[in-house]
This record gives sequence, C-alpha cells and structure tokens, in this order.
Amino acid sequence: MSHQSQLIEKDIFAYLKSQEHKSLLRFITCGSVDDGKSTLIGRLLYEAKMIYKDQLEALEKESKKVGTRGENIDFALLVDGLAAEREQGITIDVAYRYFSTDKRKFIVADTPGHEQYTRNMATGASTADMAILIVDARKGILTQTKRHSMIVQMLGVTKIVLAINKMDLVQYDETIYHSICDEYSRYAKTVGIVDITPIPISAVNGDNITTVSKNMTWYTGDSLMHFLETVPVDPVNESNNSDESTAFSMPIQWVNRPHLDFRGFSGQLTSGVISVGDPITVLPADIKSKVASIITFDGELKSASQGQSVTITLEDEVDISRGDIMVSHGSPVQISHRFETKLLWMSEDPLLPGKNYWVKFRSNLVTATLKAPEYQIDINTSKHIPAMRLALNEIGVCHLEIGQDIAFLPYAKNSHLGSFIIIDRVTNNTVGMGLIQKSLDDRSWVDIHIETREKLRVRSLISQEQRLKQL
Repeated sequence: MSHQSQLIEKDIFAYLKSQEHKSLLRFITCGSVDDGKSTLIGRLLYEAKMIYKDQLEALEKESKKVGTRGENIDFALLVDGLAAEREQGITIDVAYRYFSTDKRKFIVADTPGHEQYTRNMATGASTADMAILIVDARKGILTQTKRHSMIVQMLGVTKIVLAINKMDLVQYDETIYHSICDEYSRYAKTVGIVDITPIPISAVNGDNITTVSKNMTWYTGDSLMHFLETVPVDPVNESNNSDESTAFSMPIQWVNRPHLDFRGFSGQLTSGVISVGDPITVLPADIKSKVASIITFDGELKSASQGQSVTITLEDEVDISRGDIMVSHGSPVQISHRFETKLLWMSEDPLLPGKNYWVKFRSNLVTATLKAPEYQIDINTSKHIPAMRLALNEIGVCHLEIGQDIAFLPYAKNSHLGSFIIIDRVTNNTVGMGLIQKSLDDRSWVDIHIETREKLRVRSLISQEQRLKQL
C-alpha cells in the first residue's frame, strides 16, 4: 500500500506521467489538545515511505533530545518544526505535508488544537475535502472537538473521519469506542454532519493506520490509509450540477498592461469554462464584451476551466479594475451590499456593532460595518442564543453592510465568491472570517444612495427663473 515505484529509476518521465492521473485528496487533522494529530501525520508519512534516510536519522536524534516517547521515535516532530512547538510539545501553526501512495496523492494540513489557535485551524479547513477529527479515547468528546466540528461543517467539509486515538491506553476497549461514537453521533446531528466514518486507532503503535490491527479483532472496518485511498473526492461546494457551480466566473486579480498594445485581465477561474468568442459580463458595473484570447505562460488556449489561472483579453476597450468579477452572460452571480453572514470571530477584542472594519472579498478591500448578532451558536448544544457581540472563537449570524456593491454567490453555492475576512482598520489584524448566506437587499447601493439623497433634498427658496436670471 505504501508508495514504492520502480519507474523512478527506470523511466522518470513515465513515472511523472503516471502521477498526473492520480486523484488528489486534501484533508486536515483537527481536534482538541494532545489528541495526537501531529503523531498521526508523522506515522502516515513513515508508513507511506515518504521519509528519506537522513530525515529518519535526524528524527531519531531529535526524538531522543526533545521527544516525548523516550527511546522511541516521536513522529510528531516530523510535522512540528517550529522551535516553540518542539519545546512545548504542541502545534501552533498549520503545517502542510505532501505524500502519495500507488492509488492517490494527498495534501494534509496539521492544525493546532489550542483555543487561541482556532483561527489557524479554520485556515487549514478552508481548502480541505475532508477532515480527520481526532479524539483521545481516554478523554472522549471535548468542547474543542465540538468547536472544530462546527467550523469544518460551516466551511462546507461534509466528510468526517472520527479517529478515536490512543486505543492502546484504554486496552483497546470496544465499549469505550462505541460510547464515544454514540456521543459524537448525537452531537453531529445537531450540527448537520451526516457523513461520519469512525475508526479506532493508535497513532504511536500504528494500529489501524495502514493495516487492520490484530489488537482490535472486534473492529470490522477498513484501515485509515485504505479509507483515504478509496473515499470519493468531490470538490468543496461543487457536489451538484446547478447553474451556480457550472457557470463561468473569474475574479480579476491583476490588470496586465506590459505595453501600449496589450491589456489583459488576469485571475483564476472559480467555476465553469470559458472559450474564445464567448460573451462575458463584468460585475458589478454590468459591462458586456466578448473574449478575444485566453493566454497562459505556456501560450494561448482555446478554452480554460475551473482552477486554471489565465489572462483574458477582450474585443472591446472596457474599464475593468482589480476586484471586479468576470462572468458568463446570464450568470446567477448576484450584486448586493447588505448580507446575512455567518461569522467566526478570531480576535481577543470582541466584535463591536457599528464599528468600521475592512472586509476583504477575494482581491476586493472595502469598508464595512456589522450589526449586533442576530444570534450566537452555542458550541455544546448548537442552539441559537441571544448575543450583543461575539468574543474570541464564538460563532454567530450577523448582518453586514459594505460601502459599495459587490458581486457574490452564497457560500453554499460557491465558496470562492461567498467568503470573506474581516480586518481591523487600526491594527490591520484579521479579526474574523465570514460566509455569505444571502443578500438582504435587491437594490443596488447607488439606487439606495440616490433615494436617500432625494429624501433629504430641500426645496429652494429661489425659483428656477430667478436662478437663471442671476447666472
């Protein structure tokens, strides 16, 4: 099952070609403190033969020096590379690792378990196809376990592996395993998580990591590695064939103007396909044109699809700026400036209703204000509770109003066009992340501004004839 290919020595080009056709699975490990997330990833890398000889020798030396396993290898040190992480035996920053087997390629994100680093966990979850939620068999389901579950569900991660770790420390007790599974299943229903695969493991000893353990004969499921190799991979938020997920859209990240005779608009396609000659609309200005060419570093293309980064030239000279969005005619992408949003607050300074913040949508930075939360979501019960503000790591639903119209889609339909971060205008720190649920006003910001201005207009005491005579 581990990745061992003779093609590397015999025909490197054939090997590289075989890698192109493998599917890619992005997943994260998350959970509470000291549940064994880093150790699990280290064990997966070790079992997949992705550790070189000199790395293994260095790991053995480091394990004796700063490890927590005595004379044995501390696999967590493969992932926890920061000095502070090794000193304290914790994970602070998100660590991304790549490995592969004969069947699939993987990118795994090891995320921290401490509450003060929840923002880093949310960063890792934002690009994941699935999550491995690790639970210490001795401690069971904790508050941070529930918080991480709510965050991955909020970000559209629908597949959860409930990895019940450290089964060796509870003598591989089947009763404890089923008790934790039942408790988590009850909680998952309140959050809306339905796709759960429980697996009892021991990351330190390798039980049920690559092969089914003989220490747990009562377990009849697959090993963790076999599950990772065979689980279907669906792009986040693209599991259906609705218009929202198939229509072309590309946020403009850069206006490419190398000389007087060329003007192109660069960005990454967030959905759909675009071809030369296709009609497009630029939002929010509602400017229409046609695609003249599609250019990449390797040359021109006839068409481009979701995920590709390209430069598009148009048949007409139009005014397009960084932050605009290029879409196909008839696109379901909407325009608004007031939204109902779900927020995860990431700052020790609480959300202040009415305060001006910066809000960053893709490459668009705009001013915004947040109203008092409609409600806060209780982490333990998933119930909606009243709240006047949101504190660190709290999740709630708030109304957001920004100072101009933007093009968007609800996060459930397009994760790229429905997400944003909130930045404090004084400290320039990222204080929250949010997902657009729906628009609260069908009218544009310009229409509302004109309507408000007309309401405030006062009839002049000078008639039009008198003004003309004076001028």
